[in-house]
Amino acid sequence: MAVKLSVVVTVYNEELNIRPLFERITQALDGMDYEVVYVDDGSSDNTLKELYSIHHPRLKVVEFRKNYGQSLALMAGIEYAEGEYIATMDGDLQNDPSDIPAMLKLAEEGGYDMVAGERAKRKDGIFLRKIPSWIANYIIRHASGVHLKDYGCALRVLRAEIARDMGIYGELHRFIPVLARQEGARITQIPVKHHAREFGKSKYGLNRTFKVISDLLLMLFFKKYMQRPMHLFGNTGLFLFAVGALINLYLIVLKILGHDIWGKPLLILGLMLVIAGIQLITIGIVIEIQMRTYFESQQKRPYKVRKVTRGS
Repeated sequence: MAVKLSVVVTVYNEELNIRPLFERITQALDGMDYEVVYVDDGSSDNTLKELYSIHHPRLKVVEFRKNYGQSLALMAGIEYAEGEYIATMDGDLQNDPSDIPAMLKLAEEGGYDMVAGERAKRKDGIFLRKIPSWIANYIIRHASGVHLKDYGCALRVLRAEIARDMGIYGELHRFIPVLARQEGARITQIPVKHHAREFGKSKYGLNRTFKVISDLLLMLFFKKYMQRPMHLFGNTGLFLFAVGALINLYLIVLKILGHDIWGKPLLILGLMLVIAGIQLITIGIVIEIQMRTYFESQQKRPYKVRKVTRGS
């Protein structure tokens, strides 16, 4: 039977945080209809042992065979969750479960599909965590058009149907608000509490900023050209082909007038642009066919309907 709220917690080598976090969750959600779904992402310490030592009817443990990464762990947690709403959070005790009831209430009463947390008073190091996060947030905010102050906060409450429609592959868990917006979600953000890490070691570093930028390029493609890839590859290909054709036409005129054009860098550039243009146009056609196959073979639709209302 479905429950009101599923709290999905992804963990990797968090043995000392398991029991304290679960106790805080049960205390914060006391009196509510909820379940807690822990996803162990192939931990090599005693994380699983700690999880299985907790005997509670509201606890569900999803155990991976090996480490797949946070995005796929989150996807699995959402898949096995049974709640009408899904709350996501990290397992390092930095998110505070006491914020979840207010976020759920706002989602229900405000008609929001997603309520994201904003770490107003973040308890992290300024150089290794805050500054890279500020840079990443600025880039994502202006490139994606989804204007949130904090994309890195893992504490979120979403409608289950929105959460299940998002394709959280690779390391796209950082872009959950952008993925949700692509599904037509109404999103808001509220300040939440944030605590310093008490136990264990952080899994994040400076290299995360570069991963964010590379993933952002993928997200921009999804946002603008996912359903019309020919507009990206075809238009770019036609532009390059036209420039290359003009260069070659100019060189042909020079040849007719008696000039020696062999070995000129401009000749090589013109040929390369023509070939590149043809290749991009071909890629656009192939991807366009793949997109049509994707939607039609699975009987999916390239649009999302929020609701259908009949006249009374």
